Amino acid sequence: MCMLFIYINSAMFYALFSKPVFREMPRYILFAHMLCNDSVQLLVTMLFYLLLANLQAIPKTLCTLFTFIGEASFRNAALNLAVMSLERYVAICFPLRHSEIVNQKSAGISIALIWFFGSINIIIDILYVLIKDPMSFKKSMLCIREKFIYSRWQLDMIQGLNSFFFVTVTCTLIFTYINVVLAARSASSQKDSAKKAQQTILLHFGQLVLCVNTFIYGTIERALYLASSTELFLHLRYINFLLVLLLPRCLSPLIYGLRDDALRPLFLYYVRCGTQKVKPSVNVH
Repeated sequence: MCMLFIYINSAMFYALFSKPVFREMPRYILFAHMLCNDSVQLLVTMLFYLLLANLQAIPKTLCTLFTFIGEASFRNAALNLAVMSLERYVAICFPLRHSEIVNQKSAGISIALIWFFGSINIIIDILYVLIKDPMSFKKSMLCIREKFIYSRWQLDMIQGLNSFFFVTVTCTLIFTYINVVLAARSASSQKDSAKKAQQTILLHFGQLVLCVNTFIYGTIERALYLASSTELFLHLRYINFLLVLLLPRCLSPLIYGLRDDALRPLFLYYVRCGTQKVKPSVNVH
């Protein structure tokens, strides 16, 4: 399933960058970042699962790299949704200033900030381990997130940041949705665009719910371990891994891409390996 959806994401990413209009529009730049981020998250998650399933130890330095990428891409997903919603908010509520506020440069800065805030937690943990136990980086170990937790305050910080990001993104989506609805009621000329923006932000709410589901993965796994036999737990653990951890990362970009009228025909053309006789044209509004 991982490889299937990575292929789908790759086809969508190629479709985005096959046309200059997609490469120039900030909302498609942000969507391309979502595709890359979720594909990286899928690859790293699959790698972690295979290593743990086979009890394979790897050097801690390599584990540090994988953990950094996994943690950052995990949080980036929700932050990227907030930025994409703000882009739609500016497009509807400030149409005359949209090109001034939202452009390629601001999209690049937004992506840099997403990675900064998404990785700040794991960077602090890695630096703390370097100070506390620098010799441990010369050893091999099972690569799990808990290996970078040395103190109780680190757990508190993880929970605090998770809650902060969730509340911030949720408030951003609510704020942008309400303002887009108000703009749709007051401006008759932009009703169609505003309606599409409302649907987009509602879709972001759904994507946020899918992202938040992954936060409860560990809780569900611990409950399954306590409530089932060892053999049954192994099967339930795998189902939990597929449905709670992987499936949300797979569905979110696919749903978003298929509902975009400009991108959908081109994506379907490439995902079918160009078997259509005529390559579809692109009409972006």
